[in-house]
Amino acid sequence: MTAVDVKLHERSYTIEIGTDVLGQLGAHVADWCAPSHAVVITDENVEKPHALAAATSLSQAGATVDLLVVEPGEQTKNVASAAGLWDKMLALGADRKSVVVAVGGGVVGDLAGFVAATFARGLAYVQVPTTLLAQVDSSVGGKVGVNLAGGKNMVGAFWQPAGVLIDTAVLDTLPEREYTAGLAEVVKYGVILDADFFAYLEAHAKELSGRDADVLQHVVARCCRLKADVVEADERELTGGRAVLNYGHTFCHALETVTGYGRYLHGEAVAIGMLCASRLAERLGRVDAELTERQQKLLTALKLPVDFPALDHEALLAAMARDKKVEHGRLRFVLPSRMGHVELVGDIDQQDVRAVLGD
Repeated sequence: MTAVDVKLHERSYTIEIGTDVLGQLGAHVADWCAPSHAVVITDENVEKPHALAAATSLSQAGATVDLLVVEPGEQTKNVASAAGLWDKMLALGADRKSVVVAVGGGVVGDLAGFVAATFARGLAYVQVPTTLLAQVDSSVGGKVGVNLAGGKNMVGAFWQPAGVLIDTAVLDTLPEREYTAGLAEVVKYGVILDADFFAYLEAHAKELSGRDADVLQHVVARCCRLKADVVEADERELTGGRAVLNYGHTFCHALETVTGYGRYLHGEAVAIGMLCASRLAERLGRVDAELTERQQKLLTALKLPVDFPALDHEALLAAMARDKKVEHGRLRFVLPSRMGHVELVGDIDQQDVRAVLGD
């Protein structure tokens, strides 16, 4: 197994990455937080076999285990779902010594983490991400939350897990579209932090699409290390350093909001959003067309969408106005200045934004 340490003083934890290691979950959780009671939160797509396997491992390690199952999909990540889980945990006798174990993709991780952060004023929780997107991004860094009808991730907290167990073998059961969507976040890390990693992805796009075990292990570990470095430097987004992880996400979140969270998977929206951000950087003279072309070529090779759909620009701008990076009512975007480096840029004229959204 490969271990990636996230060093956050008393909130430090380890990400364990391996293949066919889900059966070791109970032993790891016993080391991380020694629970007597574990509440496994999953969705209907992941319950069999992964959540049941996780529950079995926890039980074998000596914990009493309860399994709570929610409906799959971004539409489930809301306050009503959180309230339902709070009520069920109360009925099960969960207390401050209970641990929440999130087994699933980004929706389950965000929702279960938010429930853990808020029930009894905070429970320990563990992430067991089962999608590529969650393994390389949302399970790392402690951002948890739910969506409002008018904005994505607008209610939430920073709540670091006690540990993260990543089993790349579970990706074998992931539907092709879900797997491909996760590749967008992988590409993002190369653009924002590591030009050499981006070149590696260009050279190994075929193997990555084919879920080659060795390439996948390397990619997941590298993404986790890159994100951990950013989180260590700016855990709560106070300095602006962590904002680089939101490359493409201002466009992405607006796209998801306006289309009702159902038309695009998050990674698909990220792919489209990254190209919008790169074209905006081009328009502002920050980069040349080649940087955008490299991204588009790689995203296309990985079979990700790259075209922004025809949507009402005013609705998109209204959604962007609720983005968490807005400052004093002015839009701010994470934009590249070269491959492997991006910056948070403010005072962007709305006409420039409209221009990159297309006709």
